[in-house]
Amino acid sequence: MQLYIGNKNYSSWSLRPWLLMKQAGIPFEEKKVRLGWEDDSPFKKTMLALAPSGRVPLLIDDGFPIWDSLAIAETLAERFPDKHLWPRDPKQRARARSLCAEMHSGFGELRSTFGMNIEASLPEVGERMLREKPGAARDLKRIDAMWREALEASGGPFLFGSFSIADAYFAPVCTRVRTYRLPLAPRGAEYARHLLALPAFLEWEREALAEHDWIAEDELYRTRA
Repeated sequence: MQLYIGNKNYSSWSLRPWLLMKQAGIPFEEKKVRLGWEDDSPFKKTMLALAPSGRVPLLIDDGFPIWDSLAIAETLAERFPDKHLWPRDPKQRARARSLCAEMHSGFGELRSTFGMNIEASLPEVGERMLREKPGAARDLKRIDAMWREALEASGGPFLFGSFSIADAYFAPVCTRVRTYRLPLAPRGAEYARHLLALPAFLEWEREALAEHDWIAEDELYRTRA
């Protein structure tokens, strides 16, 4: 298996399947392609040559391309049933899928306001944007409630007791919480800290910090010195 990803500092969608596979112990070859948004960029040319989506993440399984993080996660769950990437209980499995689908299709204002930027520390931006963007504040409140409900039902430390696709899906949110110092209730804050302390995430973080690759389109609030 080959997993194509973008810059680790910025690419939140890439983090999801990468963390899922690393944490679950599913072997793969990493293929990192520097992000670029222009139609004629090397990124677009490389990705369009592999799949019609032209985006990351992209999983190549025995030459067959699977794009979109949720499709990749579902494929991995089918291919590796012994890893129990979804909760075993049918109702909890359905709830985990609901949370992932809501994250996949929603929270647009939070995502656009607080882009993933692992290297940065922007607490003042977080405070200001939550005042100026009520939609982003509502998104954060909804996520905090989702986490609290799941953690209270499962007992933690992961959303459904043990690590699952749902945790991989919310890992980029945890990085945003830290970067912008977004306020959460104690249970949600503890969960975010736990996820960011996983060995698999720490590996991603080390490599993100080592990139030193400034991409202006992904820097919403900073300028190059």
